[in-house]
Amino acid sequence: MSKQLSLNPNKLVAYLQKPCREFTKADIVDYIRDNGIRMVNFMYPAGDGRLKTLNFVINSEEYLDTILTCGERVDGSSLFPFIEAGSSDLYVLPRFSTAFVDPFAEIPTLSMLCSYFNKDGQPLESSPENTLRKACRAFREVTGMEFQAMGELEYYVIAPDSGMFAATDQKGYHESAPYAKFNEFRTQCMAFIAQAGGQIKYGHSEVGNFTIDGRVYEQNEIEFLPVNAEEAADQLMIAKWIIRNLAYKHGYDITFAPKITAGKAGSGLHIHMRIVKDGHNQMLDGGVLSATARRAIAGMMQLAPSITAFGNTNPTSYFRLVPHQEAPTNICWGDRNRSVLVRVPLGWAAKADMCHVANPLEPSTDYDTALKQTVEMRSPDGSADIYQLIAGLAVACRYGFELDNALEIAEQTYVNVNIHQKENADKLNSLACLPDSCEASADCLERQRAVFEKHNVFSPAMIDGIIKRLRSYADRTLRADINGNQEEMLKLVARYFHCG
Repeated sequence: MSKQLSLNPNKLVAYLQKPCREFTKADIVDYIRDNGIRMVNFMYPAGDGRLKTLNFVINSEEYLDTILTCGERVDGSSLFPFIEAGSSDLYVLPRFSTAFVDPFAEIPTLSMLCSYFNKDGQPLESSPENTLRKACRAFREVTGMEFQAMGELEYYVIAPDSGMFAATDQKGYHESAPYAKFNEFRTQCMAFIAQAGGQIKYGHSEVGNFTIDGRVYEQNEIEFLPVNAEEAADQLMIAKWIIRNLAYKHGYDITFAPKITAGKAGSGLHIHMRIVKDGHNQMLDGGVLSATARRAIAGMMQLAPSITAFGNTNPTSYFRLVPHQEAPTNICWGDRNRSVLVRVPLGWAAKADMCHVANPLEPSTDYDTALKQTVEMRSPDGSADIYQLIAGLAVACRYGFELDNALEIAEQTYVNVNIHQKENADKLNSLACLPDSCEASADCLERQRAVFEKHNVFSPAMIDGIIKRLRSYADRTLRADINGNQEEMLKLVARYFHCG
């Protein structure tokens, strides 16, 4: 076990010599006692999609045991719009597997994510993390398999322009320093996220880069590895918190907003998924996409209109979902095709030993590359409630196994061309469109809500709350109303700049 954990950057994993999923209360107490930890933070997502924090001074070992065992009371009505002030008390209980050393605290501090419980000591039905837990359980019960996910977290870093080594406008993809200005900042973020338990795949600069009013805007991306879907959501939440805190220390501004100005690349939150049974990836069968994967895709094709209610939650989201911006507008899927809603990325299925070809001194191997195959949902953005979004995707993929005609749906919605090219206009016109506003997304969720409420995954109160919030924007014609009006567009961007 020690060999497997020797490169793990999480300080608790390295010290305790066990994976975080095996952490116990005794482990947490031992680490605190042996490493001079003086404070504990409880962190938990609220209705605005952000992490909230409760600080504890460790007065004694008895008090530490009390808070780890019993949690603490919080005011639910201040955290969620669906909780009334007259019965607002909730409990928050730490999940030991999420423990990490706070990289920003001057006083040595251990932080943990929490779960919500109601007055009867039961998991809160409409809490974000419990909704995702129920979605994963329903997926497992229906399919006999595990639902895994990972995110591509895109964001813009904004800082004064030095005027040196100007980047090429909208050509920042995988750029190196000095043309990319914030590579070092991104790698610092990645190191802190990894120390907090995040399983990172890689990081790089992205397409978007431009200068406005003496400030440089540079788009970056941190992509994660596929893990249990509940862990994937936790990791994304902590990652956004870390990126914002580190930016604050550097004097940078950060936004995960889907659109920040007209004509420039918006930021998405693409979610990759895979389905696993007995430790083996089920997305391929004989080197080609499996029936299992196509069933999951069919479910997403059916529920795509309402998934925007979880993944695209403010009016600026729908200024990103327009043609010719590498963001989807139509409900379809395809291989390696960035004009589609669900993409099957290049998956190492060629059976060639590329490592041996690139490095002739290396012996040939039969490495199983099938584990790397995923499918990618490209519509969500940084405004998403991460737990609701991944729960919605788990529901959609499960739904594909409940449809008798799932494989037919997958065949009918498959495209192998760029649907936005003129010669493919007939194909484009045959495809259903994604909603074009928050109100339209609310309508779609209202029509399809029964699927999300099935198996008691999404509570009716949660669905009601999402629909009410989306309709409150009254944006049904907004995209057309301010088309070409740069001043109004920038006002809208400013209003939702720090979404999610």
